[in-house]
Amino acid sequence: MEYVNFDPQIHDINKIATLKYTVDFRTYDKLFSSKEKAIAALEKNLKNDECIKVIYDNGNIIGILVAYTHDKQPKTHFNPLKLLIVEIWDYFVICDIKKDDVYIAEIAIDEKQRSNGYGTKVIKDVIDYAQKKGYKRVILDADFRNQKAKTLYERLGFKVYNKKSFLKRGMYNMEFKLPNNP
Repeated sequence: MEYVNFDPQIHDINKIATLKYTVDFRTYDKLFSSKEKAIAALEKNLKNDECIKVIYDNGNIIGILVAYTHDKQPKTHFNPLKLLIVEIWDYFVICDIKKDDVYIAEIAIDEKQRSNGYGTKVIKDVIDYAQKKGYKRVILDADFRNQKAKTLYERLGFKVYNKKSFLKRGMYNMEFKLPNNP
């Protein structure tokens, strides 16, 4: 697998926006009157951002990864305004990112490629990267309504360290403490 910084001049914006939509479709469905309108809004919002990695396997886009640290966070754009609402909701439920954390914000694997081990491989790659760079934890969130994701994360060694909810939206904040890093 290969991770490439997202570039709207190179990558299929519709495919990337569709993958982003799948990560939080319940929220987007509440804010936009259709999946198509949500994806169109996400397309307009996508800009060059090195926190967004396009995942390739054998020359094909199989997914995206959005991961960052306390010091290097993604650029935010709120056009349309409804995407600001998503950011506000996220603020109240996602992990608090500390200086020695790598935060996995989004992993989306193309629907046709799911159940092939790609999600597990991506998470393990992030853990390996964080360990090599001397970070203490890899953190992520699992939506209360997505037991399948929570189970996967637990199987990979993540543990719930906090629970947050806001306006009927809730997340398990989960951590993977890196070996030799208390």
